[in-house]
Amino acid sequence: MKELFRKIFKKIGDEFFTIPNMLSILRILLIPVIIYFYVVKKDYNSTTFVVLFSVLTDIVDGFIARRFNMITDFGKFLDPVADKATQLTVLICLITRFKLMIIPFVVLAVKEISSLAIRFVVYKRTETVDGAKWHGKTATGIVIATIILHLLWGDIPSGVSFGVICFCTAFMVFSFVLYTADCIKCLKNHGK
Repeated sequence: MKELFRKIFKKIGDEFFTIPNMLSILRILLIPVIIYFYVVKKDYNSTTFVVLFSVLTDIVDGFIARRFNMITDFGKFLDPVADKATQLTVLICLITRFKLMIIPFVVLAVKEISSLAIRFVVYKRTETVDGAKWHGKTATGIVIATIILHLLWGDIPSGVSFGVICFCTAFMVFSFVLYTADCIKCLKNHGK
């Protein structure tokens, strides 16, 4: 186990200082700003702007990583952590106005904790980190759309809100099932 952690920390040190990783760190640093605007200022337009800026940095970091061959295993860990931490934070904020937001919050939290554990097992056995799949990116897009809709439309009808939340939650579950199946397949293929 010590050897595994030594390898992980060496790899992190080698791969840390890239533009995509710095953009992921910026997204993490924006989380307190989001909380400030939403909770303290109750300025939902500014909150939306910061969330959209965070999403833009995510798109840019992915483009830079692919275009300039800066994809790293550390970045594959850090990028989703920054994304999910931001999404979970905004969902917690939204629960104060939309009680049903507790549903996607809980599903996302369980999904991400489980995915992290699965990702660790896959890395331990294969020493590889798989990048995001189409269903994960789509689920992220749906979560962000749900968040933005509720930030901008404060008096959204409860039926519309409920439908959007149900769709968002169902797609997250679908994505997690596909992700788990991909990881099981990867482990089986590596065991051959």
